[in-house]
Amino acid sequence: MQLRIMIFRCLLLLIAAASAANAHNVTHMLAKHPDFSTFNHYLTTTHLADEINRRRTITVCAVDNAAMNELLSKHYSLYTLKNILSLHVFADYFGAKKLHQITKSSTTTSSLFQATGEAAGTAGYVNITDMKGGRVGFTPVDSDADQPMATFVKSIEELPYDIAIIQISHILSSPEAEAPTAGPGDTNLTVLMARQGCKAFSDLITADGAADTFAQSVEGGLTIFCPSDEALAAFAPAYKNLTADGKTSVLLYHGVPIYYSLGMLRSSNGLMNTLATEGAKKYDFTVQNDGNEVKLKTKIVTATIKGTIIDADPLVVYKIDKVLLPKELFKAAPPAPAPKPAKSAKAKAAKGDDDADSPGPAGDDEAAADEESSNDGGGRFAGSGWFVTVCFCLLFGILTV
Repeated sequence: MQLRIMIFRCLLLLIAAASAANAHNVTHMLAKHPDFSTFNHYLTTTHLADEINRRRTITVCAVDNAAMNELLSKHYSLYTLKNILSLHVFADYFGAKKLHQITKSSTTTSSLFQATGEAAGTAGYVNITDMKGGRVGFTPVDSDADQPMATFVKSIEELPYDIAIIQISHILSSPEAEAPTAGPGDTNLTVLMARQGCKAFSDLITADGAADTFAQSVEGGLTIFCPSDEALAAFAPAYKNLTADGKTSVLLYHGVPIYYSLGMLRSSNGLMNTLATEGAKKYDFTVQNDGNEVKLKTKIVTATIKGTIIDADPLVVYKIDKVLLPKELFKAAPPAPAPKPAKSAKAKAAKGDDDADSPGPAGDDEAAADEESSNDGGGRFAGSGWFVTVCFCLLFGILTV
């Protein structure tokens, strides 16, 4: 009986750990620490919080209100502030223990500033040094030599190997991050998307006359879902067969005339109109959460948001892994036929070569169906749900023995 109770408790702990590992919310974690309220506020204002919450194995180097006030006194634009603060978010986990166990006492890590593609060359990388006396220093690779080194102060919040929020002594200084940054109204969308791995899409909206519609929609709020170059390459044959109006509709189908941060998309499940929506031509799709992922579902294909290219209200551009195919232009794949019953050897011999005939080439209607099969990957386990299910099954077995 005691063994059964011990196993029961262990499984409960495993279930709790698996559930806790599903998500984190950096603003909620920092809200418990009023000394960092200004830093927390600007994580939300710059929309960095959404990017942090979407990622795993991440470190946030927070500074207290006094250090933030010193930064704000320099009157940087909001877009430059975002670059500076993104330099304080590392794409790796560095809890207090790991900081003091760095191999050879020094390492270099990338930040969100580097990950966004805004940083040139090696800018956006930060050197971390475990110094004598238990001190740990942080220096951006492109920092001026006369700038003081920021040092580790304390751990604020940690979820081991998921997210670490630590305090550092002062703001990390980087000429590249502090350089004036254009607001979204001044951003050349096609150049930006091309630079971030969406060159094929930016070339299409320029060549087919959709660029002006996108640009004119920015001021009122605009969300763009930009397919990767790989997704566009697979879609190219089908795109060439569309009429000029059809091509424009497909491109505008990837724009939504409202600003949606990642957090807003996660809480806005349901139908969404697009720049292609006009009267009876719905050209809409469904936003749906799948664990930590945000998926866009048309009647033909399901795409997943894979990254953020720019997030500067009123404009946000996301990279997606597939081309969105509207039902107004493409047909859904027909249901797969039921498998034929196995034939006996005698029946096969009597039929002879009749089964040797191969199916004919797919027509235009079937091409859209093929696009869905090439775009949609196989199923997979989502998060740790399968693990929790196994644990509950074990619990049930133990309790019923």
